[in-house]
Amino acid sequence: MRVVSRVQPRPLTGRRAFAASMIGAAFTAACAHISFYLPGNPVPVTMQVFAIVLCGLALGSRWGALAQMEYLAAGLLGAPVFAGFRCGPAALLGPTGGYLVGFVATAFVVGYVFERASSRTFAAACLAGAMGVCALYAFGVAWLSVWLGPGFAGFTPWLLGAAPFVAVDAVKVAVAAALCARRTVGCKDNQSVQVQ
Repeated sequence: MRVVSRVQPRPLTGRRAFAASMIGAAFTAACAHISFYLPGNPVPVTMQVFAIVLCGLALGSRWGALAQMEYLAAGLLGAPVFAGFRCGPAALLGPTGGYLVGFVATAFVVGYVFERASSRTFAAACLAGAMGVCALYAFGVAWLSVWLGPGFAGFTPWLLGAAPFVAVDAVKVAVAAALCARRTVGCKDNQSVQVQ
């Protein structure tokens, strides 16, 4: 018989959860300013996907999504937190408007899938992150196709708004998953489990 130490997660609640969501919003804002543009592409490469997936995995569906709502609210109210130090409602009407709105859905999807995983392994975290990124692409490409206009139908929105980012976003998801697998923001004391 051997004894295995098990750490059980404790859900975020109250002021602690709100503080964690604020930190998540601030981290997303910081990652927005690590950005550059590919030639001929109106959508920048940023570190925000890493931040959003990390928020979803670490904070869960509800608080991860709230962190992104706080980030959007700050930008819409005039704080220069969007990529390129942009702010205000006009940012939602630009080529990246769909991605900005999709941040909330992405964090929620990531957290929702990870919360329901049978075990919080690296593979489960990667799956949750990948599903969240797919949701982000859906929002982003849908609005980008509207922004580009009818002259850019077909695969053009996908070629501009998703295809160039798949590889680098996969790396971001993997790093976030490695940080969050079998880890949570809060946990109870270790409990010992006897194994025959």
